[in-house]
Amino acid sequence: MAERRVVVTGAGVLACNGNDTASFWEALIAGRHGIGMIDSFDTEGFGTRFGGAVKATNAELVGGDDRAARRKDRFVLLALNAAEQAVRSSGLDYQNWADPFRVATIIGSGIGGINTIETEHKVMLDRGPRRVSPFLVPKMIVDSSAGDVSIAFGAKGPNYAITTACATATHCIGAAFHHIRYGQCDIAITGGTEAPISKLGVAGFNSIKALSTRNDEPEKASRPFDAGRDGFVIAEGSGILILEEYEHAKARGANILAEMAGYACTGDAHHETAPDPEGTAGARCMQLALEDAGINPDQLGYINAHGTSTKYNDMTETMIIKRVFGEHAYKLAVSSTKSMTGHTLGAAGGIEGLASIMALRTGIIPPTINYENPDPDCDLDYVPNQAREQQADYALSNNLGFGGHNASIIFKRFTG
Repeated sequence: MAERRVVVTGAGVLACNGNDTASFWEALIAGRHGIGMIDSFDTEGFGTRFGGAVKATNAELVGGDDRAARRKDRFVLLALNAAEQAVRSSGLDYQNWADPFRVATIIGSGIGGINTIETEHKVMLDRGPRRVSPFLVPKMIVDSSAGDVSIAFGAKGPNYAITTACATATHCIGAAFHHIRYGQCDIAITGGTEAPISKLGVAGFNSIKALSTRNDEPEKASRPFDAGRDGFVIAEGSGILILEEYEHAKARGANILAEMAGYACTGDAHHETAPDPEGTAGARCMQLALEDAGINPDQLGYINAHGTSTKYNDMTETMIIKRVFGEHAYKLAVSSTKSMTGHTLGAAGGIEGLASIMALRTGIIPPTINYENPDPDCDLDYVPNQAREQQADYALSNNLGFGGHNASIIFKRFTG
């Protein structure tokens, strides 16, 4: 089967530093973070007391509808809001699909409804099993984001969620890319969503020493590739893209944001939480993505790195980039927007995919903020602290997840 071209025609985002594409991108190029102290629960006794919360209540995410907000977990509400932004920006008429079975919805989450699980578990312990909400199951299950978005927009094509920890959204976007490329559908609503800032979420990541404990300077806690990094900053958000077959988009006069050129995924087969120190599978993932896009390593201009601000991720990812790109690695602009958004886990690939697209569209590379102390093991150009005017033709967004999940997607600057 002949491969069809796939383009991006819409996008929506919610992050701690922006509630739509315009405000999010403005914050990124200004080097502005959205990280602060957690106020959704009492953090007394927690090793980490800060995170990256989206500045909107649950009701505000669904237009002030308190009843609708109570029926869904926050991770689903974030996805619904970002998807509405994305569909609206695409110009698609979702009320009059030519064929709703040609519209896919592939949206994942790494954790799902952890806040709902905590709340209803307490209800059961305090008041008994008969008082547990009938909404518990539909609110907590990971596939609710994909299901509810498909219902909201009448999309009847492939509809599922992929869960691969921090690589979730990138895998979802990659799967949607394949559905369109190989003719199974024409449009996809895809990406990731996450609302992990809860007592159990923070305590769990603290227990494996994954989170920064820089409680006296939360604004400086997310510092990818910096020698003083001590863990990632837990954050919530959602990033949703509209992928569309090129001729379909062209025929309706769509505003094309970028072309999706390549995708690959591999597995470390090494450890539950630690990256493979040899980086073999991570390197192979990026190599396969380059091959899938049909480009040479020296054609790539920008990498939006996974860049979590943990010791081993940043060191290993740097090593992998150098293995794949050789001398060109030192000419690449490599930045981690997690320095400003925190780590949104299963939503990261959607949010960072959008950042990569905007870098191609605007000719501006977002910075890695809080980069103050160079680490000899991390010696690439991380676009430190200030955005840079630099036009790239291709950008790669990289995500790595607990369990050894590697995923890379490549976007091409759209020129017609």
